[in-house]
Amino acid sequence: MHYRNTLWPLLVLLVMALSFVYFKGILPDPKQVKIGVTYMTMNNDFYKTLNAELEKKTNQQGSRLYVRDPELDEGKQSQQIDFFVKEKVNVIVINPVKSNSPSIISSLQKAKKAGIKIIVVDTPVSKEVAVDTTIVSDNYQAGVLIAKDMMKRLPAANILLLEHRNAVSAMDRIRGFVETIKNQPQYKIISQKETLGQTEEAMPQVKSALDEGMDFNVVMALNDRAAIGALAAIKNHGLNRKLSIYGVDGSPDIKNFLATTNDIEGTVAQSPIQMGRKVAQVIELMQEGKSYDSQYLIPVHLVNRDNISQYTVTGWQ
Repeated sequence: MHYRNTLWPLLVLLVMALSFVYFKGILPDPKQVKIGVTYMTMNNDFYKTLNAELEKKTNQQGSRLYVRDPELDEGKQSQQIDFFVKEKVNVIVINPVKSNSPSIISSLQKAKKAGIKIIVVDTPVSKEVAVDTTIVSDNYQAGVLIAKDMMKRLPAANILLLEHRNAVSAMDRIRGFVETIKNQPQYKIISQKETLGQTEEAMPQVKSALDEGMDFNVVMALNDRAAIGALAAIKNHGLNRKLSIYGVDGSPDIKNFLATTNDIEGTVAQSPIQMGRKVAQVIELMQEGKSYDSQYLIPVHLVNRDNISQYTVTGWQ
């Protein structure tokens, strides 16, 4: 009986100590930084790579990441932002489905009113929202680089543009391309097709252009996924004339084509790894109360068969 009376208090203390450790592990830390992330789609390795880099860095910092996929639906993305506000996140990282979407703008304005920091990545959002910083590739320069490479290789061209009109970044690339060739009448844009930057959308659009007998010898695609859709349509059509296909991203798939075939003329490489690191760095500056820039421009580089050996084919930059 004496030992039993001694052991009971010890057992109670042990259970209390274990319970404290357990519940401390599962209860939210009030000092933990909470980050809400919503990209326009996760059906794109660019955003998966960007997010993996962000996740790696934020895990090291002990932050909590809420990642959502709106699947190119502006209404769904707006709801995701509202969820982040309800969860009282410290920072929202957004790649907008549509830069001037009223519902997205309204939700972001609510987030700002709630004191949440907003970081925009890859494509800008409307100026109606006072975001804290924007981190994007030099998208206009991407279009310029492609136009210059095309003009160096071809004395004249009929050009098919593959676009994503809701994405400012995509249209900046197209604008850079178009403005570079505008005083060169031998380079003509014969058609512009909406593809949403997706392979499965680009393929039927290019097939339709080929079925109509459209005469083009250059495809300028807003991104690599659209370029791959164009290539698939051209291969399936059995076209026996040479077409020059350009994309933007520097994705492993396109770099593999450049390294092993003559199917792709070139791509402009972005760096989702650098972009993810920059997002994590800015979040850290925000939490430390230090200054940061209102915009960060990530450099881009032309990749073609001449310099593909300088790049890793199996991964992103």
